[in-house]
Amino acid sequence: MSAAAEEILDVVDENDEVVGRLPRGEVYARGLRHRCVFVLARDAEDRVFVHRRTASKLVFPSRYDMFVGGVVGAGESYDEAALREAEEELGVRGLPRPVPLFRFLYEDGGGRGSWWSAVYEVRCELPVEPQAEEVAWGAFLPEAEVVARLGDWAWVPDGLAAYERLRAHRAGRLIM
Repeated sequence: MSAAAEEILDVVDENDEVVGRLPRGEVYARGLRHRCVFVLARDAEDRVFVHRRTASKLVFPSRYDMFVGGVVGAGESYDEAALREAEEELGVRGLPRPVPLFRFLYEDGGGRGSWWSAVYEVRCELPVEPQAEEVAWGAFLPEAEVVARLGDWAWVPDGLAAYERLRAHRAGRLIM
């Protein structure tokens, strides 16, 4: 079992209350509800960091994502996880605290269960050195290009759902 699969996660109920703790591999295998963070990273030119996940990822390998982020560890807050994940995946230290925008319950249609998802934004004006274990390719792209690629690239479904909700949030019509 990989180190990622052994990481302990909080298992939560439909109200996002902790009901147990188990290794990530077991949470995934049993499709148990847990917590994740999605951080939209923008550079000084307001471009969005987009990346393709490595083929070795446990969930959605080799797919594109417009968010950095991941699971919230057992006992960790969403805010702590958002900063940790953003710094880890972008390969930087000293990011400002990501700004929380909203939360939603993602229901995966692929049999992986569901996860409470907290969406954030952060400004990254530091040179990025994405984690090679996490990111196969990455670049800051103008948001218009991200939108243009939505139908062309194979995106992670939970990230795509979070992005659709983010666009609705910006337009004042948040989808829960």
